[in-house]
Amino acid sequence: MGSAVTTTDPAKTSTASSRPGYGQLLRTRGAWTFLLPGFAARQPFAMLTISIVLLVQHTTGSYGAAGATAAVTGVAMALFAPYSGRLADRYGQRAVLLPGVLVHSLAGLTLTALALAHAPLWVLFVAAVPTGASVPQIGPMVRARWGVTLKDSPLMTTAAAFESVTDELTFVFGPLLATALCTAVAPAAGLLTEASLTLVGGLLFAAQKRTQPSVAASDGHARVERVSALSVPGVRVLIAAFLGIGSVFGGMQVSLAAFTESIGEPGLNGVLYGTFAAGNMLSGVVCGAIAWKAAPQRRLLVGYTALALAASALWTAHSVPLLAALGLLVGMCIAPALITGYTLVEGLVPAGARTEAFTWLTGAVALGQAAAVTVAGQLEDRLWGGAGFLVPMTGTVLALLALVTLRSRLAARAGSRTVARGVGHRSPVAVD
Repeated sequence: MGSAVTTTDPAKTSTASSRPGYGQLLRTRGAWTFLLPGFAARQPFAMLTISIVLLVQHTTGSYGAAGATAAVTGVAMALFAPYSGRLADRYGQRAVLLPGVLVHSLAGLTLTALALAHAPLWVLFVAAVPTGASVPQIGPMVRARWGVTLKDSPLMTTAAAFESVTDELTFVFGPLLATALCTAVAPAAGLLTEASLTLVGGLLFAAQKRTQPSVAASDGHARVERVSALSVPGVRVLIAAFLGIGSVFGGMQVSLAAFTESIGEPGLNGVLYGTFAAGNMLSGVVCGAIAWKAAPQRRLLVGYTALALAASALWTAHSVPLLAALGLLVGMCIAPALITGYTLVEGLVPAGARTEAFTWLTGAVALGQAAAVTVAGQLEDRLWGGAGFLVPMTGTVLALLALVTLRSRLAARAGSRTVARGVGHRSPVAVD
């Protein structure tokens, strides 16, 4: 069912240099055919949560209701994303994307109409479920295409950093665009634009058939052995870490929106969140340019410790400059943790289950974000202004404790680079 993939010889795409760079990566044959549509297709994801929060808060007057609606969307995405990844591994990315973007666009339009009609909160929750469940998993799909295209090249760590930078670039522009649309045009403009961009970008990405990973043909003669990414202990540890990262995203979104409204400058919300995302993006660029000698497990522990410390200071900020500086610092600590976590997947998960593994991690971020949006919204409504910033602190500290306790499970096991029989990949493929 999948189309053939044209792979490139690493010798042609990189030199023997121990410091492969972004220039070499971007000269990889065929890379731009999925990079450009992939960037367009993932842009709306950065707009989704903040668009829902701003629309529902406008129609209900409650950050608690807005956060809860956004949380339902995030939980639905977290629960359904791994199944989307598993289906993509089995049937091909195009087969999953085409119906997915159509469902998501229709669901987003429905949620918008219900919010504007002042529907009961439980009705918004019902509409939020298909909206979140159908979010296209573009990031994991792009990472899977990198893995097949590079095929054991030393550029894999650079590709991991590049994808993190790309993700964060969307989180620089996405919240800014959504906030500008919701505040300057109409409260529903952000969600309407998100649905439209998802449809157009998703269809463009799905049209790039030559670079999608191939899938095993089910001809009845060969038994296909499939491995669930969730059965790998290290993946479960990474899920805990990514839940903590999600708590930072969700806590920041609600708390920054509440803070800027409390000072009478709601337009600064996108600026402050963009500063936070810019820190993430800049540190991601640096991570990709460094030839790391430390083991990724150690890098993850060190980076996550820095993230927990930085996030623990957010609730003390009571001015725009201080909050911007702390947000920038927190953002700079996120990218190293994300990049290292995605990089560890190569040694932990068989190639035929890596799209699923990436969607588990993406889903964990969404689930952590959903929980954080809900709790932070309640804290902002019931306690003092800025209480929502306690959520990123709590989430990252708990995740750090899990990482320290279970760090031995992040070591690549013998035979982990062996591809599961019949999955459809020709050799071990490092995805990120």
